[in-house]
Amino acid sequence: MESEDDFDMHDANESGEDDFYSGRDDDAGAIPTYDDSDADDADYEFIDNDSDDSVDYVSHSHQQNYTILSEVDIRQRQEDDITRISTVLSISKVEAGILLRYYSWNVSKVHDEWFADEEKVRRSVGLLEKPVVPFPDGEMICGICFETYPYDLLHAAACGHPFCNSCWSGYISTAISDGPGCLMLRCPDPSCVAAVGQDMINQLASDEDREKYSRYFIRSYVEDNRKTKWCPAPGCDYAVDFIFGSGNYDVTCRCSYSFCWNCTEEAHRPVDCDTVARWILKNSAESENMNWILANSKPCPKCKRPIEKNHGCMHMTCTPPCRFEFCWLCLGAWSEHGEVTGGYYACNRYETAKKEGTFDEEEKRREMAKLSVEKYTHYYERWATNQSSRQKALADLQQMQSVHLEKLSETQCQPESQLKFITEAWLQIIECRRVLKWTYAYGYYLPENEHAKRHFFEYLQGEAESGLERLHQCAEKELQVYLNAEEQLKDFNEFRSKLAGLTSVTRNFFENLVRALENGLSDVNSRGACSRMGSSKSLGGGSSRGRSGKGKGSTPRSSGSNRNIDDSGH
Repeated sequence: MESEDDFDMHDANESGEDDFYSGRDDDAGAIPTYDDSDADDADYEFIDNDSDDSVDYVSHSHQQNYTILSEVDIRQRQEDDITRISTVLSISKVEAGILLRYYSWNVSKVHDEWFADEEKVRRSVGLLEKPVVPFPDGEMICGICFETYPYDLLHAAACGHPFCNSCWSGYISTAISDGPGCLMLRCPDPSCVAAVGQDMINQLASDEDREKYSRYFIRSYVEDNRKTKWCPAPGCDYAVDFIFGSGNYDVTCRCSYSFCWNCTEEAHRPVDCDTVARWILKNSAESENMNWILANSKPCPKCKRPIEKNHGCMHMTCTPPCRFEFCWLCLGAWSEHGEVTGGYYACNRYETAKKEGTFDEEEKRREMAKLSVEKYTHYYERWATNQSSRQKALADLQQMQSVHLEKLSETQCQPESQLKFITEAWLQIIECRRVLKWTYAYGYYLPENEHAKRHFFEYLQGEAESGLERLHQCAEKELQVYLNAEEQLKDFNEFRSKLAGLTSVTRNFFENLVRALENGLSDVNSRGACSRMGSSKSLGGGSSRGRSGKGKGSTPRSSGSNRNIDDSGH
């Protein structure tokens, strides 16, 4: 890392301004200091998990507004709700389970509806107030197969309609095979609405059908409850119980997958769910293929088949059987061209029409499509690059935790608990790559006519890239010196302070960048000037000297360009 990029813990504190973007609230310091004791109060708590491939952590930077539930937790909550309803309403647990399933596991709604009109609820759900007395001694006819059976081979729901064990088993098996609708199973008699509870399922169904029913039952607790959802990561069996009201939908599962609870796409702050949906659709839509064809090909003037020109002169010959020869620029017959019109590599007719503005509508559409494709390609490539970088950082973090930290602890004579600052740095890199990736989707949909916001956004994005590259280089390249060392190095504590400081500054920068973008860059006023331009020069609390570093894909920014924004309104 160049010396001008070196982190200076004092530069950012020289200003007494109340910077919104510096990560300070009111009178808080611009850069949190870091010492060895901070390692014990790290922002991330690591969880020992059975998964070998996961990077398990829970962020405690902000108060969590969700709870991760395992299958055991779900079953326990389900059983607690059933017991609560059974106790309050003085009904059996089987009936309580049917009630909760009918009202989507909403305990308060069950209470309200039941005490408002118990008879109506029983009629709707299929719970009889006075179950029919079981069959008398002797034989009875099954209502499905019409065979006569002794009473001990017949069963009935609370309604008392008798059916033989074989018919019950077939009826239940068919219902379970049809899917989760079996949870609301009713009596086989067409005129009866009595509910069939889980006790009869357990008694009459096969082992395989009982297992399926049990899976449907536990999944219904998550899928029918508006406050819970499954983690969308492939192969993950955890669910998330969400508390509404915080405004932040980002969730990190124990499997390490981060997603938006609202739309279940991957976590995408600072971009809203609608923008993410549009961006994902655009990445997969055929419209981009058509735009590319329109921008990079022209139809043969004779047969109208699209032709792409990737090199060579302007003399084009269509493929057989057409074989029409024409000029690529003006689409006129090549027989009318020659030295007089500009030869093989130019066309006077086209240049004249271009100067006079007499393009036809097709040519104008082609130019607009070309600009659209170029813009989309610009943003998509950078979006995808940051996604790849994030995946690489995840792999590096796993290797760091499983291999390198133990070795580093031995060579530098440090307990692993004092090396959490390295893991924190990598977690911050991973999070910043995610944020930076979605800023490109944000930039793509930022209106072109809002010039001041676009210039300010590009400035902040460039600063974010530059700061992240400094942190990434320190955590990757500079750390390698200590990983390769065979003995203890005296300057390790200095490196600790530097990396921890960079992590803190980068975290502040990106947290405030996210807030600024979510607020629609409200710091840019109607005149186009940044209303608090003094804050933009230290967005993360970093020094102006630190900003001069060049990150990958970023544009170097100078204090002069900052003044231009302030003076000219751009």
